[in-house]
Amino acid sequence: MTQTKGLHVRFPGYPFTPQRFDVRPGIAMSYLDEGPRDGEVVVMLHGNPSWSYYWRTLVSGLSDRYRCIVPDHVGMGLSDKPDDRPTAAPRYDYTLQSRVDDLAALLDHLGIDGPMTLAVHDWGGMIGFGWALAHADQVKRLVILNTAAFPMPAAKAMPWQIALGRDYFVGELVIRGFNAFSAGASWLGVQRRMPADVRRAYVAPYDSWRSRISTVRFMQDIPLAPGDAAWPLLEAAGEALPSFADRPAFVGWGLKDFVFDRHFLERFRADLPQAEVHAFDDAGHYVLEDKHEVLVPQIRAFLDRHPLARGGGTSPGAAG
Repeated sequence: MTQTKGLHVRFPGYPFTPQRFDVRPGIAMSYLDEGPRDGEVVVMLHGNPSWSYYWRTLVSGLSDRYRCIVPDHVGMGLSDKPDDRPTAAPRYDYTLQSRVDDLAALLDHLGIDGPMTLAVHDWGGMIGFGWALAHADQVKRLVILNTAAFPMPAAKAMPWQIALGRDYFVGELVIRGFNAFSAGASWLGVQRRMPADVRRAYVAPYDSWRSRISTVRFMQDIPLAPGDAAWPLLEAAGEALPSFADRPAFVGWGLKDFVFDRHFLERFRADLPQAEVHAFDDAGHYVLEDKHEVLVPQIRAFLDRHPLARGGGTSPGAAG
């Protein structure tokens, strides 16, 4: 278990040592860098309202051989949670472009400039594929879990729970005042009830009004139309997605996800027709929570079957 300074909660199944990097002046990003430095690189990107804790079982299942890099996005998990008011110092813009820029800064800091695997969940898909627009040649394998890399499919209606947080001030009050989104996701995002200590670990980083800023800003940044700030980046990612069809891809999907449902899965199947797909009728949004006993060995086997070129994507002398 890991216990982090400032949080009086233990994180079961998370025996890792988070590191910190000043991704912007005065703003530190927490991240995991586990596994051999010469191992093949797997970058795992979480969404909202989770954090690197979501990937713990996969990190444990891969890090004997693979180098697992798992950031906590700014405002999430153990990273700093700066304000976004105009007078704030330091100030952070909670936008998709900021997330993509942060990922680029972290990977540059670590010297990750060669072949790697991109593993994504929830907003991690939009961030990861947004980053991949300028780094497609580095992305040699894909692991895709209940996410998106394109605008919402036309057949998909916006769930009212998301619309409440995105479009209404009362939604922000409920989310920031009562941690409703993080707490609710720990119940509604799974089909198999989380143990109480695991649920506490998920919500622990969001223990105050100030610390919950990113959980609501992510929702407010959801792009639904061309006028939305994140729309051009997400639209470009969606247009580029079919160009990744020649890479090995693993798709693991919880079909009980009320947001990233079969409409999103069907788009990935269409754009990545050679992907290895594992869909579960009895799993929800946090598919790794519901099915890690199955998914972790499947993903490990997938990576082992599709080895990368030697070198693992790390420059000589890169930071650790």
